[in-house]
Amino acid sequence: MSSPLLLPYDGPHLRLRNRIAMAPMTRGRADDATGVPHPLTARYYAQRAAAGLIVTEGLWPNVLGKGGPGIPGLVTDEQVAGWRAVTDAVHAAGGTIFAQLWHVGRMTHPLNLPGGATPLAPSPVRIEGEPIYTNRGNVDHVPPRAMTTAEVEATIADFAAAARNAVRAGFDGVEVHGANGYLIQQFLAENTNRRGDRFGGSRTGRLRFALDVVEAVAAEIGPERVGLRISPHNPENEIAEQDPQGTYRALVDALDPLGLAYLHIIERGAYGALADLRPRWSGTLIGNFNGPEPTSPRAGEQVLAVGLADVFSFGRLFISNPDLPGRLAAGAPLTPHIPNLVYGGGAEGYVDYPALAPQH
Repeated sequence: MSSPLLLPYDGPHLRLRNRIAMAPMTRGRADDATGVPHPLTARYYAQRAAAGLIVTEGLWPNVLGKGGPGIPGLVTDEQVAGWRAVTDAVHAAGGTIFAQLWHVGRMTHPLNLPGGATPLAPSPVRIEGEPIYTNRGNVDHVPPRAMTTAEVEATIADFAAAARNAVRAGFDGVEVHGANGYLIQQFLAENTNRRGDRFGGSRTGRLRFALDVVEAVAAEIGPERVGLRISPHNPENEIAEQDPQGTYRALVDALDPLGLAYLHIIERGAYGALADLRPRWSGTLIGNFNGPEPTSPRAGEQVLAVGLADVFSFGRLFISNPDLPGRLAAGAPLTPHIPNLVYGGGAEGYVDYPALAPQH
């Protein structure tokens, strides 16, 4: 019996060769001065074009959203041209590719930002328990500066402009990163959003930034080209959500009528987000598990088999298995990735993991 991961998917806005998505993964190989993707980035993604859907590493929509060294952007004409080479290579290999738009908020440092700028966040709540990586190694976080209402509105416009640049660069769509403790989830979570304007206070206020970003991006390029990634009840980066069920039910209920390309849910922690939110979402749903070890293909198969998602995304397995769908089809062994080669560097640990030999 064929794996459900290998079946084609024909959804409201996505037609995919299989139900395997390549999850977004930071690789830290862009030119740090310009934010332009590495010359090998086109080869990296084209090697993985057998995925039904590729979602790129996070790309900043303005430079204050840059989380660390070697993180690419999607703002300048030079960056757009660099990503056009990537999308051309993926499309030539028959793939579908979305750009992830990622603003990290407080999860950065003046050493990572132009002019030593202070990181921005919904409220001036510092990360206390873990360091942040910079060109000078790991350092302590600094207290972020609370965004003014005008800065929040400008950032929403920056997301829309980056989405327009994604279309210019040839991407099939964009994924808004609302997960893993970055800026959008900082607005959603009670412990990081202590604002008194319309972007804070009540649950309605805390939802406002996420909804406004998605609506602005959808208005710019069409909702059928827009996905959203969320990670309800994920404590990563010192996020503490007091009522994840209430928050994310309200978020999904507000977004479902827009007719987005997909909702991408990372399930982590005690809240069973896939089972709870699946009945509330009428479009394509992509499932993902985020744990200390790479998620097994069997786990993805089980999610699809019981109808909790239409597509399942894998991250670390795609680092070291560029032909992951082919390996699953052949029942071939999976190659483990080398952790110390994930971030930064050049070809090693990036484009040199071998594909299976052709079968005759």
